[in-house]
Amino acid sequence: MWEELKALDGEHVMQTYMGRFDVAFVRGDGTRLWDSDGKEYLDFLCGLAVVSLGHAHPAIAAAIADQAQTLVHTSNFFLNPWQPRLAAKIDGMLGGGGRVFCANSGAEANECAIKLARRYGQTNGGPERFHILSAYGSFHGRTLTTLAATGQPQKQETFQPLPTGFRQVEYADIDALAAAMDERVCAVMLEPVLGEGGVVPAPPGYLEAVRDLCNEREALLIIDEVQTGLGRTGRWFGFEHAEIEPDVVTMAKALGNGVPIGACWARESAAHALRPGDHATTFGGQALAARVALTVLEVMEEIDAPGLAEKAGARLSSGLSMLPGVASVRGHGLLLGAELDSGIDAPPVVAECLDRGLVVNAVTPTAVRLAPPLTVSDAEIDEALTILGAVLEASR
Repeated sequence: MWEELKALDGEHVMQTYMGRFDVAFVRGDGTRLWDSDGKEYLDFLCGLAVVSLGHAHPAIAAAIADQAQTLVHTSNFFLNPWQPRLAAKIDGMLGGGGRVFCANSGAEANECAIKLARRYGQTNGGPERFHILSAYGSFHGRTLTTLAATGQPQKQETFQPLPTGFRQVEYADIDALAAAMDERVCAVMLEPVLGEGGVVPAPPGYLEAVRDLCNEREALLIIDEVQTGLGRTGRWFGFEHAEIEPDVVTMAKALGNGVPIGACWARESAAHALRPGDHATTFGGQALAARVALTVLEVMEEIDAPGLAEKAGARLSSGLSMLPGVASVRGHGLLLGAELDSGIDAPPVVAECLDRGLVVNAVTPTAVRLAPPLTVSDAEIDEALTILGAVLEASR
């Protein structure tokens, strides 16, 4: 099967993914994956922090199957039974008093947030108030607009000119942010943990200072929870570690446990900036995706997903810090980055881990990202640490 798939991919699929491994996964169960040759793996990446309840979760599979036989899609010209319930659930998780736009991905959720912020700024400050500040090292998506918000110039160069109105400052530098926040700025857009930027958490006091600054300058605070949201950091949302109240929160990844769905939540005062006809989507909030997302959130509440992530994350973080070749560990809960000792490169470590049956990724040239399902067991954590430890020992 592998040779057939590789040939079809090489001939018919746009070759946009760098460093693809010679593995095709065909089945999953919990924290386990199996490839086309029947080899078993521990999945400590879970689709880039997506499959937070594990692969083939029975409640999620049942919801997909039942809804697929009932109603998959109509149109947002009409209501379906699941989108309003999902919106109410998300709003409740964020304290209430807000509204939700359902999309298909994290990038689309961030597009909604950006359009909302621009509409808000121009309504409350005039036509020039459309600028958005974000951070170097951030990642907000691959559309042209979210790429413009992303603080990684190497990803932007090929697609210049990008949409205007986006500026980046150093992450965790409140003075730089304050200096850049002139009267044209309508919003600040930040991740509570730089995910693709290397798993870098906001330092204590930073997000609180940003919230105060946004209040002072009357700008919206958008928190991108696409990778950090829904229990992964040991809280329902990563910003909760700072105990702040954002104006806009975006989410995706874990929301569908693998089924594509994203959402943009905004408090009532900001949400009204988008008026009928300002924004839309064909598939967003369709019956199938919305029912699955609601089931995901209900299961997460039943099992106390943040509590599981906090406990398992402490075990994994402690174990990583004791491995030979690990210089430091950063992150929250089950979104962790292991910075390797000088002289050890992350990509070959990741490749050798895969060969030995452990799926992780090189989030930077010197750091390995680990983001297993929140349901990961102690035994699976210990097994992963054994594999990674052996690989690092051989790399020294």
